[in-house]
Amino acid sequence: MKLKPLIYFVLLCLAIPLQGQTSFRVMFYNLENLFDTENDSLKNDDEFTPEGVRHWNNHRYYTKLSHLAKVITALGEWETPALIGLCEVENNRTIEDLIAHSPLRKMQYRYVMTESEDARGIDVALLYQRDQFKYLEHESIRIDFPYNRDKKTRDILHITGKVISGDTLDVFVCHFPSRRGGKVQSARDRIQAAATLKSRVDSLMNFRSKANVLIMGDFNDEPNDKSMAQILDAQSPTKTTDPRQLYNLILEISKINETGSYKFQDQWNFIDQILVSGNLLNRKNAFHVLPETATIFWKDFMVTLDKKYGGIRPKKTFHGYKYEQGYSDHFPVYVDFIELKVEN
Repeated sequence: MKLKPLIYFVLLCLAIPLQGQTSFRVMFYNLENLFDTENDSLKNDDEFTPEGVRHWNNHRYYTKLSHLAKVITALGEWETPALIGLCEVENNRTIEDLIAHSPLRKMQYRYVMTESEDARGIDVALLYQRDQFKYLEHESIRIDFPYNRDKKTRDILHITGKVISGDTLDVFVCHFPSRRGGKVQSARDRIQAAATLKSRVDSLMNFRSKANVLIMGDFNDEPNDKSMAQILDAQSPTKTTDPRQLYNLILEISKINETGSYKFQDQWNFIDQILVSGNLLNRKNAFHVLPETATIFWKDFMVTLDKKYGGIRPKKTFHGYKYEQGYSDHFPVYVDFIELKVEN
């Protein structure tokens, strides 16, 4: 008789559909000049050839691929990330070598990338695991500069797909114009890039009022700069959210963290960021983000002592023109999502 309550409990559990919960990690990483070793006559890539000033040969190239794979694997912990946004990649070959001829080959990543008009030939890309993200379509969004018709920069990559929960996810991968010439002097270029992105996101939200929008990239601006805080109007995550509002998951970290994702001289910067639409902050949804997990990631093997300015800095592939045999001049950023799936 004492077993009856246990039996009833087991039968009750079997009668209720099981709701599985899985994690879904998203990562962004500026790879610091992932060039192959071949000279492309249409690109300004001469320095990244065996004859160039950086003596970029196959050994250095494959060492870098191995190092990047090590960072991605370490960040993924038990599993590598479901989505990986990348920038500063030269072409299809570099991505294919990264996912097929490095320790990442076991993860069976697929990829999508842009073909921009950037003078150096660097682009942005997205790696995705097919069992967690079903690719539907993508587009490259060109950024025009009305005040300088000759200026070229990286396209914004927009990918649409479905996650395991069945929700549609729109992903934007960005690499905004650099600070070359000075941060203030070049600010309008990033403002123009942000305006282009905001226009595309607004159009998407007009089409889907509760769109799941994920934006990640190297924005070359801080969370409080005009391009991010005013043009994109990316706010700090709050308990009350608007599905059409953008929220910057790195904003709060930038207020308290002693480091950043990139170090220029003695100043840490938070230029690598992840943004989401308000709908992804709703924890009642089957697919939603955990904003508290947003992290700037680094391990001891990724840093070196900063002999000039003190403290630490990222261990780079090149420090100036000196081959440092490191990883990247940026730290990656990541955040976790939760997926709920009801099993019948």
